[in-house]
Amino acid sequence: MKRFWNIALAVLLTMTLPSVTEARQWTLQECIDYALENNISLQKTRITKLSAQEDILQSKAALLPSLDFSTSHNVAWRPWQESGTATVANGTVETSVDKVYYNGSYGVNANWTVWNGNRNRNQVKLDEITYQQAALDSAETANSIIEQIVQLYVQILYSKEAISVNKESLELSQTNEQRGKVMVDVGKMSKADLAQLTAQRATDEYNVVAAESALGNYKRQLKQLLEITNDEEFDVVSSEATDAQALRAIPAVTTVYEAALDTRPEIQNTKLTLQSSDLNIKIAEAQRLPTVGLTAGVGTNTTTLSSTAWGSQLKTNFDASAGVTVSIPLFDNRSTKTAVNKARLQQQSSLLELRDQQTTLYSTIENYWLNATTNQNQFKAARVNVESEQTSYDLLSEQFRLGLKNIVELKTGKVNLLTAKQNELQSKYLTIYNIDMLEFYKDGTVKR
Repeated sequence: MKRFWNIALAVLLTMTLPSVTEARQWTLQECIDYALENNISLQKTRITKLSAQEDILQSKAALLPSLDFSTSHNVAWRPWQESGTATVANGTVETSVDKVYYNGSYGVNANWTVWNGNRNRNQVKLDEITYQQAALDSAETANSIIEQIVQLYVQILYSKEAISVNKESLELSQTNEQRGKVMVDVGKMSKADLAQLTAQRATDEYNVVAAESALGNYKRQLKQLLEITNDEEFDVVSSEATDAQALRAIPAVTTVYEAALDTRPEIQNTKLTLQSSDLNIKIAEAQRLPTVGLTAGVGTNTTTLSSTAWGSQLKTNFDASAGVTVSIPLFDNRSTKTAVNKARLQQQSSLLELRDQQTTLYSTIENYWLNATTNQNQFKAARVNVESEQTSYDLLSEQFRLGLKNIVELKTGKVNLLTAKQNELQSKYLTIYNIDMLEFYKDGTVKR
């Protein structure tokens, strides 16, 4: 019977207690793929691209003739009209005056701009370039998002290891505090020295909490970038960075820069702006040239003022016409010259913008290279320093246990060891991040 109630209680607890689900572990590639699909800024650039595509279809359609049907129907009233229509009925002449009458007209008209200095065809080319630029804007936004994701992802991995380092330091402080209590009990340490060990333990507890808070903040930023708004637990795959990743060869600045000039969307976008400037100059200069167009139309009309049947009126009043229109600009109040000059100034501005983009790109790549080189050298030195500080602290800890070293020396050794481990960790992850960014600028992929 007792066993039955134990089973029933277990089932009841299972039904009433909320189930604990593990947080989804996101890989770096999953984060990138999800952001590229759901990021709002990126979706806006895609809408802009679709809008630019509609402009292309519109400008191409403008090359074709336009055709429209028009009809008008009017009722008029002439109250003081004196003349009218006369009819003979039964040998009597009867005169009627239509004071209210109806007119109707029907027409089909066509217009076609045959030539306008190639402005319409150059407009098609200009809209096609605008579409390509919209696509590059989308790619540029995607690259920016990927860079932010990689940075936050590496920060999260670094913060996780930083928490582990701080927890190790806390365990050492707790061990020293417990050892100090024993030494106070046997009279080998003063309570003042024990208070310092307790303060060191409290400081390490604070460092653990601060590191966990930083980790939570980085996760929040990554969730925001991914447009995740639910309260589901979020975490990334804890793939520990290896020393080999931090010690790999660093790509040369020139190699990365030359590759980036051919692949980076911001550079290609500015080059397209230069092509747009050339077309704008041609479009502006075309305003000086004549415009040739063709017109054609068919139409007919009816009226109640005529005694002819409605169908006969449509036939007898039918007419067709065709014509050529030529417009030659003579004086346009300097609008054409102003448009040409402004288009050329825009071309010069685009050239300067391209140079500025190239300079900025080189500076960005060089900055990643300098950071990678500096942090890699720091990492190599930090690894040696950690080994040295660990050996030193182990000796200090043993000597402190034997009463050969005081509390100040022990605390100093522990702080030096913690600082060395943090420096090693930071330089390793900074090296990996900067090398990853160099490879991303080189071939546009993230190899992690």
